Amino acid sequence: MAEENLQEIYVALLNEGVNVWRPVQAIVVGDEVYQIVSENEAPGDEQWEFSTGDLVRCVRKSFSGGSTGSVAVQRIVETI
Repeated sequence: MAEENLQEIYVALLNEGVNVWRPVQAIVVGDEVYQIVSENEAPGDEQWEFSTGDLVRCVRKSFSGGSTGSVAVQRIVETI
């Protein structure tokens, strides 16, 4: 895997009571499509909306504090 194809995206944490986003590493697959390569190191403490290996569609989001990032919003199901 080439380092230049890796990018940081954000995955929502479930069951947190407020919106919480985990930065994860993902491979760029296409226009706003990524494959998550980071692993959840604390699955007992954090439930990610999307998992390692998932292909996801992202959209740009503005976070509190003024930063922006690509947020995973949809799992892409590959068909054979």
